[in-house]
Amino acid sequence: MGALIIGLFFMAIGWIVQSRLKSKFREYSQTHLTRDLTGAEVARLMLADNGINDVQVTHVEGELTDHYNPATKTVNLSEGVYFGRNAAATAVAAHECGHAVQHARAYSMLELRSAMVPIQSISARVINFLFMIMIFGSFFASQIIPFQTALLIIIGCYGVFALFALITLPVEFDASKRALAWVQSRGIVNNTEYSMAKDALKWAAMTYVVAAIGALTTLFYYVMLFLGSRRD
Repeated sequence: MGALIIGLFFMAIGWIVQSRLKSKFREYSQTHLTRDLTGAEVARLMLADNGINDVQVTHVEGELTDHYNPATKTVNLSEGVYFGRNAAATAVAAHECGHAVQHARAYSMLELRSAMVPIQSISARVINFLFMIMIFGSFFASQIIPFQTALLIIIGCYGVFALFALITLPVEFDASKRALAWVQSRGIVNNTEYSMAKDALKWAAMTYVVAAIGALTTLFYYVMLFLGSRRD
């Protein structure tokens, strides 16, 4: 029950932050970029300036579904960003290209995060399977897996989730730092547009901060639950 309450609390916080991010994006999308460049043009220009010629810029469906895929070497921009000629689109496009630059420069935290992806995936499957046993087979669960052993498995899985979330933070902040430095030095934005881009990326980063705090709080809860069960 405690884990459920924690999960719902941070889900609500995450929803609020995500709503704020979308609101900011819509607000800053109303201001036409002085340089009159689309997000796709900004992305291609930033990649070229960093000597990256093997990354393609494509567009995907959805709102704020933008991401960089290191496996396929593609910067995938949502349609609003790909075709947008505003500070918000510029910020998001440059941020995703920041990840491409990290990949090209072998940024250590990005490499560590990529290495952890399969571990995180396995942990997610393990914990989902364990929770299904505990929910639907509660009568037999204690006979199959002792309670303390189950807690240790849960702690291990959430330890992976928390570590992954913490490693994600410097990756995201660094990508934004690279993006903002480039759009300013290249003269892509004026001072007003720069402030908009910076604020948009700040709210995008907040979604990762909330996720990291939520993962750490859940991990701490299960650790305290395990220590309490040992005393009993």
